[in-house]
Amino acid sequence: MSREPFELVVQRHGPTVLRVCRAVVGPDAAEDAWSETFLAALRAYPALRSDSNVEAWLVTIAHRRALDQARARARRAVPTDDLPEQEASAGAPAEWESDLAAALAELPLKQRQTVAYHYLAGLPYADVARVLGGTADAARRAGADGIAALRRTMRNPSLDRSAEGDAS
Repeated sequence: MSREPFELVVQRHGPTVLRVCRAVVGPDAAEDAWSETFLAALRAYPALRSDSNVEAWLVTIAHRRALDQARARARRAVPTDDLPEQEASAGAPAEWESDLAAALAELPLKQRQTVAYHYLAGLPYADVARVLGGTADAARRAGADGIAALRRTMRNPSLDRSAEGDAS
């Protein structure tokens, strides 16, 4: 059986990988993580077994590259008082996507990653557990907790930023 050309792999799975990268590192670093994902995948693709789940394999690479991006960003100092205006680029998130990205950023790391890999990339919980380490049950719980928190936040965006425990 011949392997699918890599260009088709990028076309088919590129949007999913970009959504995962945006969810893990945010929209600013997502394109770099996406590019690094596919550069690494291009090198490894010839050795990939023909029966492998290509999407899960790419999400695993994206997970690692996105974490590398986040770690590198955390180490870099940003010495500036003014931020320059950024031009809108093609594929920039819509307003609701920006709200979702902000809500995702508020989740604990495991929940954010689980939501990204299961709900945005469509990986089964068993594959999410393999990517993140842990069990499918733990991934299922983290996903459920993450979605519940997102629902609360998206229904009432001021909920997480104001006194959540106040009784009205």
